[in-house]
Amino acid sequence: MSTQKSVLKEAGSVGDNPVRLDTEKAEQIIEALNTDLADAYVLYHQLHKHHWNVEGAEHLRLHEFLQEAYEDVEEAADEIAERLQSIGGVPHASMPALSEAATVEPEDEDVYDIRTSLENDLELYGDIIESYREHIELAAGLGDHATAHMLREQLIEIEEHAHVIDHYLEDDTLVQ
Repeated sequence: MSTQKSVLKEAGSVGDNPVRLDTEKAEQIIEALNTDLADAYVLYHQLHKHHWNVEGAEHLRLHEFLQEAYEDVEEAADEIAERLQSIGGVPHASMPALSEAATVEPEDEDVYDIRTSLENDLELYGDIIESYREHIELAAGLGDHATAHMLREQLIEIEEHAHVIDHYLEDDTLVQ
């Protein structure tokens, strides 16, 4: 670890931004985005866990879907962190800060059958979808249309993944 003691920007601080978003408005959006970032990492880790542990006749397709899903979540988290920085914020980057900011509860460490795992994923997706909708309205209401647009684009992908999981959970299957 570096011994450098010169802090460039303190965690939790909000500075000026090149997009000229008022500091008071930026503070509200930064808080919302740090929540989205933290929730994304909870989802990322849970999807990754299920990717590692999926078994059964549909293993390969589910393994591939879960990898695509967690990679999409990781990409969205990166976009959120970069947007946070561009509006004067400091993205949460430590596990304690992310854990404290998260509003969703991850599944525990145990390994479950894939149906239970996907049901838990769908629940997590649903909570995140609701939060995104609130944060889109917040950003748009505060005049930060770029953040609202970014979140809308991410919401489309999140809802699509939830839709796919919902289909996997249907009773109709060729596998017995």
